[in-house]
Amino acid sequence: MSSLRSSFSLSLAALTVLTFAAGGVGGWGFTVLGLPAGWLAGAMVAVAALAIAGVPCVVPDALRSVVFVVLGLSMGSGVKPETLARVGEWPVTMGLLVGSVVAILLATYVYQRRIAGWDRQTAYFAAIPGALSYVMVLTLGYPKADMARVALAQSLRVFILVAILPMALTGGSIGSMVPDAAAEPFVGGGPLLLLVLAGAGTGWAAQRLGLPAGALTGPFFLSAILNASGLFVFTLPDWMTVPCFAALGCVIGCRFASVSPSALGRLLVVSLGAFAVGMSISLLISAAVWAFLGIPFGQVLLAFAPGGLEAMMLLAFLLDLDPAFVAAHQLVRYIGMVLILPFVTSRVLGPPETGGAGRNRMDMRDSA
Repeated sequence: MSSLRSSFSLSLAALTVLTFAAGGVGGWGFTVLGLPAGWLAGAMVAVAALAIAGVPCVVPDALRSVVFVVLGLSMGSGVKPETLARVGEWPVTMGLLVGSVVAILLATYVYQRRIAGWDRQTAYFAAIPGALSYVMVLTLGYPKADMARVALAQSLRVFILVAILPMALTGGSIGSMVPDAAAEPFVGGGPLLLLVLAGAGTGWAAQRLGLPAGALTGPFFLSAILNASGLFVFTLPDWMTVPCFAALGCVIGCRFASVSPSALGRLLVVSLGAFAVGMSISLLISAAVWAFLGIPFGQVLLAFAPGGLEAMMLLAFLLDLDPAFVAAHQLVRYIGMVLILPFVTSRVLGPPETGGAGRNRMDMRDSA
């Protein structure tokens, strides 16, 4: 392994090109195969495979910051006035949603901390239910957290939800359903440039204020406010968002540089157990809501599922399970975490460490 690693003494630019080329091929392959979150997951798997094999993979900090700005703007564009207007229609289920998020986080944290023996920071970030990209960015500020474990735990949760949940709810009969194209206009030209510059400015301000994941959080709230208020309703073009999802996959994949195949197998076992713990809580609460309130079980389960905001909203549409209900609950969960997690994280783990993102890894060749 060391000889393979030493043979890749390439320049930073060459390693960056190699990393993005591998991520692009992996993302394209996953997308062609119809796998969930194809560009993100495919890029992550491809780059992680190179990193595990000993090939140095690099995503420069400047490019990573640009990716975070675009992703923040893109995620915020999903907050629409018609969705937020319906939040008050489901006060009981919203309250149960808050309880389920807290219960899932605590139960999964205890499992990973006490049973799996993970360190405090890693167990905390891996236990957060959903918001994969936000959690991964948040983790960068805490170099003692093992990014590989967090990435695998979060990614596996979303993968299982998207790959298995639809079949479980329908008996395997949704194969040919395809979502409609986005109804909102794609922004371009001058407005797009101004939007990106404004997003970069709010990201910089959020970082200066010491907010974890400020480069992502600032643009998210700017975009959410513009869209939810109706002042400027937009959707970012695919040519901008798709490369950024693939780039985020590359960022995550690079963090597997210190993971051996044997350690990866042990990580999978722990992550599957953590998923079972969290999903069991969602199933129990969904069954209770179905029994006492009469809301369809599948609809509640998609609304309470621990992760995959866009995926759960899409599945609700495909399965005709009131997308507004699912979207409102998933958005409340997501926005609540974006609002609260920076402060909770600072209280639980202390303030983020500046300049420590590049060291955010743990040598896992002998332990898991």
